[in-house]
Amino acid sequence: MMHQGFGESRSRRTLTRGTRLLKALHLDGALLVGLAAVAAFGLLVLYSAAGGNTAMWTRQVVRLGIAVVGMLFLAQVPARFLRMVTPLAYGIGVLLLMVVAGLGDIGKGAQRWLDLGVVRFQPSELMKLAVPMMCAWYLHDRALPASIRETLVVLVIVAIPALLVAEQPDLGTALLVAAAGLSVLLLAGLPWRFVFAGAGLAAAATPLAWFLMHDYQRSRVLTLLNPQTDPLGAGYHIIQSQIAIGSGGVFGKGWMNGSQAQLEFLPERSTDFIFAVIGEELGLLGQLFLIGLYLVVIGRALYLANQCRDTFGRLVSGSIALTFFVYVLVNTGMVTGLLPVVGVPLPLVSYGGTSMVTLLAGFGILMSLQAQRKLVRT
Repeated sequence: MMHQGFGESRSRRTLTRGTRLLKALHLDGALLVGLAAVAAFGLLVLYSAAGGNTAMWTRQVVRLGIAVVGMLFLAQVPARFLRMVTPLAYGIGVLLLMVVAGLGDIGKGAQRWLDLGVVRFQPSELMKLAVPMMCAWYLHDRALPASIRETLVVLVIVAIPALLVAEQPDLGTALLVAAAGLSVLLLAGLPWRFVFAGAGLAAAATPLAWFLMHDYQRSRVLTLLNPQTDPLGAGYHIIQSQIAIGSGGVFGKGWMNGSQAQLEFLPERSTDFIFAVIGEELGLLGQLFLIGLYLVVIGRALYLANQCRDTFGRLVSGSIALTFFVYVLVNTGMVTGLLPVVGVPLPLVSYGGTSMVTLLAGFGILMSLQAQRKLVRT
């Protein structure tokens, strides 16, 4: 009994030290556990999706490490400083998008990259954070819900970078940038009559949007309606994805046993369509497990956003959570054939470092704002 009591006391001391360390580093333990679980699951699936390619898997681990370091760094940045530099970050981001339009590198038919010699990156990724922060900065000292004039100003703040990104063309990232900014308006208490009016205007503008779309974007919309019209061309991705998910059933074929992925019938199986690999190898249960982990992360992030004491913190934190939700919704929707294919990765699971760094940077900012809440309370 003495040994048992000593062991329990030591466990409590260890737990207390861990809690103090998280508090000192401005980190939220529950959110970290959720993010770590998603990332670990993603590495497991990626190894199979890459066909056991250890070099690709190692690169993903390195990128994940860099993203975690960035998250930890941003969690230490004072919330007041984040609010102060927001207009500068937004202005630099818009300027870089303009530079990309004129001098950017072209890859896969799109002009999205800026090569600085030392590093090559997509300025559009910066705007996924800068746009909601700028919207929140503008609304911070104003009475909510926003007036019609203030709503129009926020829409302009969102539209400028979103249109510049769409012109690259990069419809997926433009959608995420717009969603991040518009989520701030929703969180700020935008009346539902404005939401319905906006939806009506968007529906009325559909013919114009169709005219402005690139040929490949029109093809994706038509393919969504009927993939069988071009089964070996535009519809190939969706058809193979649906075959993979359907063949997995409830329990799946087993890790690294999916024929669509391992025999390379499924395109982009390590990036945009990795959710189909999960469906084939781990089945519906594997997909539901991952979605459950995502819901834990989103729920915790929304809870932390609700705990923030100032408008800037609540709006930015909430928009980060909702943008993460949009990532999940769009990727799973396009892989299952419910939404057009727009090139949005599955967060913390798809291969690639740019979106991973952006997402974890956002959660670092969220935890910085959470730390500010604790300082205000004390």
